[in-house]
Amino acid sequence: MCTVIIHVPPSAAEPARLLAVRDEDPARPWRPLGEWWPERPGVVGVQDVRAGGAWLAADPTTRRLAVLLNRADRGELAADAVISRGVLALDSVAGRSPGEEPPTRGFNLLEVSPGAARVVSWDGASRRIVRIPPGTHMIAHDEVDDPATARITHWLEHFRLSAPVDGPEWYAPWLAVLARSAELGPLDDRAIIRDNTPHGYPTLSLLVCAASVGPDAVDVRAADLPVPGVWSPLTLR
Repeated sequence: MCTVIIHVPPSAAEPARLLAVRDEDPARPWRPLGEWWPERPGVVGVQDVRAGGAWLAADPTTRRLAVLLNRADRGELAADAVISRGVLALDSVAGRSPGEEPPTRGFNLLEVSPGAARVVSWDGASRRIVRIPPGTHMIAHDEVDDPATARITHWLEHFRLSAPVDGPEWYAPWLAVLARSAELGPLDDRAIIRDNTPHGYPTLSLLVCAASVGPDAVDVRAADLPVPGVWSPLTLR
């Protein structure tokens, strides 16, 4: 039940900005933002150690970035026929988007490159591609700006009114909104910093990433939450 906030600029000459919150089982091993894939030189990301893939990946050479969010699955693939979704973000930054019938469980894959952003969605039965128009949007486990997702209906306008600023800490206004959102508590359905265990998932918010994807560069910064599911002031590096 991860959450992404993205601002798509009106011009390809300007960078896209995004803030991503990762929810995962704290017991599942992972590595923080870094270069973990020798076979993919230069690619940085947050690695899932068990399967070897990435939750978020970025390639400064291709100036592409991808973030993986889980989605409900209604497919009928046997467990031994399913591959890890973690390969999707790595393939995406290399220019290979998911095909018509990816052999994975359901997902929303956010793909960002200079001047373009889109979500490739798969629910185990059908694949859809939604291009994200200019403006500020939110994505979680369902549709872009999904009106049935409480955290989106509650916070989207707050993010839209807190535009990124100039400078290396452009994301500061969004972090301020994230801090305010944590006043709800991690069990509130409107929360962005979450404890999903009451919903039947063993996941809590673990990590916050900010990324800028422009025509000249990709910049990604991240910070771990000291206590899973509990907000603390963060310094993104």
